[in-house]
Amino acid sequence: QLNSLVEQALQSAPSLGLVQARLVRAQAASQALDAASGPQLNLAVDATQQRYTAKGAVPPPLAGSIRDSGTAQLSGSWELDFFGKNRAALDAALGNMRAAQADAQAARHLLAAKVVQSYVGLARLNDQMTVAQRTLAQRSHSQRLVQSRVKAGLDTQLELHQSEAGLPEARLQMVTLQEQIELAKHAMNALLGKQDMAQALALPALAAIKTEVIGASLPIDLMGRRADIVAARWRVEAASQEVAVAKTQFYPNVNLVAFAGFSSIGLDRLFQPGTEQWGVGPALRLPVFDGGRLRANLGGKTADLDAAIASYNAAVIEALREVADQLTSQRAIRLQQQEQQAAQALAESAYGIALRRYETGLGNYLQVLSSETAVLNQRRQAVDLAARALDTQVGLIRALGGGFSTDAGRPS
Repeated sequence: QLNSLVEQALQSAPSLGLVQARLVRAQAASQALDAASGPQLNLAVDATQQRYTAKGAVPPPLAGSIRDSGTAQLSGSWELDFFGKNRAALDAALGNMRAAQADAQAARHLLAAKVVQSYVGLARLNDQMTVAQRTLAQRSHSQRLVQSRVKAGLDTQLELHQSEAGLPEARLQMVTLQEQIELAKHAMNALLGKQDMAQALALPALAAIKTEVIGASLPIDLMGRRADIVAARWRVEAASQEVAVAKTQFYPNVNLVAFAGFSSIGLDRLFQPGTEQWGVGPALRLPVFDGGRLRANLGGKTADLDAAIASYNAAVIEALREVADQLTSQRAIRLQQQEQQAAQALAESAYGIALRRYETGLGNYLQVLSSETAVLNQRRQAVDLAARALDTQVGLIRALGGGFSTDAGRPS
């Protein structure tokens, strides 16, 4: 059931749409830069009706006349990437695309973890409802016992009112838990992207969900495959290539340009002999004075690289902290569960003794109430610790990242 919920969320959750759109945009940007690095060929067809000035440089019979003119021409260009500008720009775009791929996978991991944690939360509330139902049944039994003793003259109205006071409290707890269950189902529906899907769930007991004990040490290379760390590393790669692009802006652009076609005054003569024209040659563009614009651009790209490196370092440190926290909590919860189980066993035993003493007239009802409160607290604590153990396991799995890798490989 849980596997099905996770698959449903990954297929239809609205939160993944934005991440996927960013990935498509990054892919389109890399494809555009890849296309720009090759030869370009364009076709231009122009038809113009024009009146030529009678007082200008145009000689008669064109001067002062209205004539049609036309051009049909193929033009081509190819930028020769002598200094690696286009290649660096393409590598930067590919880095951003791969970072977007890793971001998409990180979003999928986060969504899956949220679904599982929501599922565990529902199971916890379900178990707490079971405890609340047992509490109500237990207090109803005690109330009937006190009623019998009052009728027999063994107890007073004080004990009867004490036993009756616990019933509204138990019913209030059940109503509160039912509200929390409905709210948790609404949250689950939002994660799944479908209404009323959580209402049909058969909620399991926490004990039915098995936990896996993970050792105290883990291979550090697992951190390198976290999707968010992979994304941060690709952003460093992209930023370093953008610095390279900024440096190549100081060098000249060298292009090969060529054109061939027809041009004439009078559209009826456009393709007649003698209207041919063509040209071919290199074109050189070199920045001479730009008021410091290129140097400022380089400084900005270098700052972006420094920020990307800092973000990568922060992501690694945060990942290590998350894993260490989850391992610490996992060990602590195991010890807490051992102590809680021992405390619950003692509380159950003390409650049984207090109830039997009261039934035989050797104890008072306040002792029963005190023992019952300790038992109920231990039962609730057992549910909370079981839910925390599962939550911690989910958190550890998410912190380890899922072993993400891109088809395009990894940056050096």
